[in-house]
Amino acid sequence: MGKVFAFHGGIHPPENKKQSTREPIGQLPLPKRLYVPLQQHIGMAASPIVEVGQTVLKGQLIAEPVGRISAALHAPTSGRVLSIGPHPVPHASGLDSDCICIESDGEDRWVEHQGIEDYAAMERDDLIEHIRQCGIAGMGGAGFPTDVKLHLGDDHIVNTLIINAAECEPYITADDMLMRERADQIIGGIRILHHLIKPSHVIIGIEDNKAHAIHTLEKALKGCELNIDIQVVPTKYPSGGERQLIKLLTDIEVPSGKIPADIGIVCQNVGTMSAVYRAVHFGEPLISRVVTVTGDAVARPQNFEALIGTPFADLLDAANLYEDRLYRLVMGGPMMGVTVEHDQIPVIKTTNCIIAASREEMPPAAPEQPCIRCGMCEQVCPAELLPQQLYWFAKGREFDKAKHHNLFDCIECGACAYVCPSSIPLVQYYRFAKSEIRTEEAEQRKADHARQRFEARQARLEREKAEKEARRKARAEEAAKAQKARKAPEASASGSPELDLNALKTAAAVARTKLKKAQKALDAARESGEGDLSALEAALASAQTSADKAQADLDKAQSGSAAPAGNDGPDIKQLKTAAAVARTKLKKARDALKNAETKGLDGLDKLRATVQELETRADEADKAYQQASGANTQDSAGSEASEAAPVDLKALKQQVSIMRTKLKKSEAALADLEGEERAQAEQALETLRQRHAEADRAFKAAEQAQLDKAAAQGVDLKKLKVDAAMARAAVTKLERSLDKTEEAEARASLESELAAARRKAEELNETLKQHETA
Repeated sequence: MGKVFAFHGGIHPPENKKQSTREPIGQLPLPKRLYVPLQQHIGMAASPIVEVGQTVLKGQLIAEPVGRISAALHAPTSGRVLSIGPHPVPHASGLDSDCICIESDGEDRWVEHQGIEDYAAMERDDLIEHIRQCGIAGMGGAGFPTDVKLHLGDDHIVNTLIINAAECEPYITADDMLMRERADQIIGGIRILHHLIKPSHVIIGIEDNKAHAIHTLEKALKGCELNIDIQVVPTKYPSGGERQLIKLLTDIEVPSGKIPADIGIVCQNVGTMSAVYRAVHFGEPLISRVVTVTGDAVARPQNFEALIGTPFADLLDAANLYEDRLYRLVMGGPMMGVTVEHDQIPVIKTTNCIIAASREEMPPAAPEQPCIRCGMCEQVCPAELLPQQLYWFAKGREFDKAKHHNLFDCIECGACAYVCPSSIPLVQYYRFAKSEIRTEEAEQRKADHARQRFEARQARLEREKAEKEARRKARAEEAAKAQKARKAPEASASGSPELDLNALKTAAAVARTKLKKAQKALDAARESGEGDLSALEAALASAQTSADKAQADLDKAQSGSAAPAGNDGPDIKQLKTAAAVARTKLKKARDALKNAETKGLDGLDKLRATVQELETRADEADKAYQQASGANTQDSAGSEASEAAPVDLKALKQQVSIMRTKLKKSEAALADLEGEERAQAEQALETLRQRHAEADRAFKAAEQAQLDKAAAQGVDLKKLKVDAAMARAAVTKLERSLDKTEEAEARASLESELAAARRKAEELNETLKQHETA
């Protein structure tokens, strides 16, 4: 045996262990219903893979791990899934959590399973994954998934494997009885871990009040080829704490904020070793554990092999509970356990003890009194903290100061509260402060993440704006060059200066205004019968001639400037406008003739001649528009057949969307129009529908061409798009999980997964972009 060292502080509360070690480990009757919580370990809760009404077999996987820090769950017995939803769970908050309720069929039929014949021949990662799939988690503390402790990086070299057999807390004897009756399984589990992490030394740390267990372990170690030492340490609470046991056995302190693996040490519980042994040699997942049932309110204190999910009531019945004596039901030990409200709370992987205490055994807590600054809490603190200062910081909500005083090094052992003469529930204050700090840090992480996303979005918008402006300038320069190139040959051929379109537009507008005024003056004179009608009619004819000439000059100038290079055909848009103007003039002239005929006014012959002339002009304008439209359609068809220009699928899709929006707006505006305006609007709407249909066909054809081209290269473009979308969704999901995770190890693992997921998403997006732009 090596030298035993000491840790700071510690206390010696009454042990109360002999009551539950008088009988061997008992077997419980099969419960009628089992409630399996999805959260039984540190990290992410498992995700159920069974449905309500489904029949399951014993050992069947019912919930799979989520993320790196998680553990699988299996059916403790055969039966039917009754429900998946909230149920009371063993937690200090007293709140409900999601559980899978299984109604036992009484047959206890196993799913097909088998152990590993030669685990030494397996790949290391495969063996660790087998342990992960069996749902093995730490059974002596917070339930840290065992496979995570075995997945050590290259920067973690393990020198020492420590097996925690101290079981220092009063009342609890589950590990003690396990070592007495199943020492061979514990040694077998140690062999498996030794094969995986290859430590140079293995130490079993056990308190000196477990003479029977020490003797059994020594007997089981005879002939063992491994370098395993049994180190007996003095009985002192909390020597079973991970950091305290490491200090006792190696005289090495785990630095604040670090884990034992950072100093080359891995620590495991004896119950976990037994579970690893059964998982590897028999293929049995973790579906049961040894639970101590003790206290003055039970007639037969004893340890029981209980299925995970067994209600506390079944355990209390097996120990012959005195209901009239029961005052408090405690899950765990008297120092670190929590009081539970009723007996339907289920056993989980970390449930090691249930204390049914009488009022005399655990009386109500004395009222809290002011701190007298005696310093006894500092003397017994095993983490060498300043409990009094932490109390003041927590009470005053000075959480930053509490954190800087290493609040999170507190293991919540309760030694300080045990010796406090003022009966101050110090651990409760520390738990409150930790909870508040974690909440604040989570909110800060969310705020930082939101700020980073906002800044990234702003940068992206600025970048897109700059790129858009650059593209606009480039297009403007190209348009200016093209326009200059078109006007150069026209100017050299005609020898005339460039037409001023703005001046022509102004002249045409002025002429139309004069025409309207002349028409109004003539109409007013005809209605009143006053004025010189002949002069007014002459003025109207002159204004009409001037307006026609100005419009003709404008049309000619616009046709010349809008005609594309190498194309002598007319401008369809201008012809369409001219036809519409001619129809409008004809309508006005007909209305004026009808009004004159109704009132019997003079000058009917001139008005009829004007109507005939305008009818001729309107027919000619319509004919010219129809001929030009037909010729343009043929030219477009010919050019599409002879030239295959590269297609921008994104631009086509955007064009379809724009056309659809215009179409909806035009359809909505049509209801408010009447007469000639409605007829013109309907004609424009029909044209718009045709353009929308053409754009939609062009987009679908381009999209199909892109898919066909990718298929010719052996790429399924649709599947590639789905894979890229799923990769982006996986990145988003991991980012959310990272925001919700607080433990350092869990965050490090999630960050690694997130980096890999981001790389995969970037690769898929880049591949998709290449094929879409090819």
